[in-house]
Amino acid sequence: MELDFNTKVFQKETITMAGKKESIIRGGRDLFHLLPKAFDGIKQIGVIGWGSQGPAQAQNLRDSLEGTDITVKIGLRKGSSSWGKAEAAGFTEANGTLGEMFQTVRESELVIFLIADAAQPKVYRELFENMKDGATLGLSHGFLLGYLDTVGESLPKNINVIGVCPKGMGPSVRRLYEQGREINGAGINSSFAVEQDIDGRATDIALGWSIAIGSPYTFMTTLEMEYKSDIFGERGILLGAVHGIVELLYRRFADKGMDRKEAFQHSVESLTGPISKTISKHGIRAVYEAFQGKEKETFERAYSASYLPAFEIMLENYEEVSSGNEIKSVIMAGERFNRFPMSTIDNTPMWKIGKEVRAKRVEEQIPLDPFTAGMYIATMMAQIDVLKEKGHVYSEIANESVIEAVDSLNPYMHYNGVSYMVDNCSITARLGARKWAPRFDYILYQTALPAIDDNAPVDKKRIDEFLNNDIHEAIKVCGELRPPVDISVQG
Repeated sequence: MELDFNTKVFQKETITMAGKKESIIRGGRDLFHLLPKAFDGIKQIGVIGWGSQGPAQAQNLRDSLEGTDITVKIGLRKGSSSWGKAEAAGFTEANGTLGEMFQTVRESELVIFLIADAAQPKVYRELFENMKDGATLGLSHGFLLGYLDTVGESLPKNINVIGVCPKGMGPSVRRLYEQGREINGAGINSSFAVEQDIDGRATDIALGWSIAIGSPYTFMTTLEMEYKSDIFGERGILLGAVHGIVELLYRRFADKGMDRKEAFQHSVESLTGPISKTISKHGIRAVYEAFQGKEKETFERAYSASYLPAFEIMLENYEEVSSGNEIKSVIMAGERFNRFPMSTIDNTPMWKIGKEVRAKRVEEQIPLDPFTAGMYIATMMAQIDVLKEKGHVYSEIANESVIEAVDSLNPYMHYNGVSYMVDNCSITARLGARKWAPRFDYILYQTALPAIDDNAPVDKKRIDEFLNNDIHEAIKVCGELRPPVDISVQG
């Protein structure tokens, strides 16, 4: 798929990723003076919801638009448990920046709809009814579009519909934006989409929104491609797969005689530490190139045995998302929340041992384990290859499979464990991680480990395909556009 856009406000750049041209916008605080022009005709931005993305985006928008005539107002249900949290962040009824949900919708020219995915089917009709003619609906996820497709409904024709979708959890969007007060361009990359443009302004509104929340670079997608890659990625390498892999590896190393703390270091610590950091700074191939002799052979054996089972379940995952089954699953789960709230996922002995390991961690002494690297990278490459097969653009593939994993999510697990990573994300992501992590764990346990234990030969063709995959060139280009600082996850 090739996508392009025109902007009257910002300077478009063209990059080449794996031989294909893509248009992007490079962000930064030096562009904030252009935001009133991008938001021409918008007097109020209504941010509806206060979940994972709401607090981050609302505060970033408010800070970026300081000194302009544009108001950022939070819209919540009266009596909402989030009301006090919004007030604590400086949004109040007294200063006109906090109000009832649908009153805020009626007042706003740009409505950014950020309530939980599972709740959207209950309120979208009332949302549409309350929007002004000619207003712009902003989504940070294509979930609503996916839901409408499953029930045979469509978006109203009297409004613009756009998407700006940060490639990281809400706390990361805020954290890197704040770090960027000192260093221009710090933030979380975003994709943008224009689903409906009734007046020719939708593209620049979307780009202004992306720059205002701090995106270092913004690339184009469609809302359909976004929700498929996003929901798939959360269940895949971003959350579900990585959780399943470390659970499996920890047991594997312990069963092979490692001390429990050492097993945690060689599984979780290795993955979230040197493996992720090497990928972030130097690319996926650099991990493989760091090994010599028997360690390289160990990587190749783990990779060879893991790739096909990982690809099999990744393909199933994608098809469950694209068919609408995962969207239906999220909606059904929403009905169960009051009876069965999600419990923590880090009270097992493994994660309790992890607390002890982290307390005594010496970063430079964390092992770069070739077995862990082989299994993890095989699964990452399987996700990449499924997205390529399904026609996603390379920016989306690289961000949803690599950059978001190593720059936004794995640092949270490295800092404070799996629940800290998963449960700072949306309800859709949290549900998906819990549902799919055991699937990745078991298919690799059932298929990959027996092959390794039976001394199955290294599949040299599979290794060559990995080394020559065109995603490496795409990631190299993306690496040049990564935030200039590493995320700080403390606090």
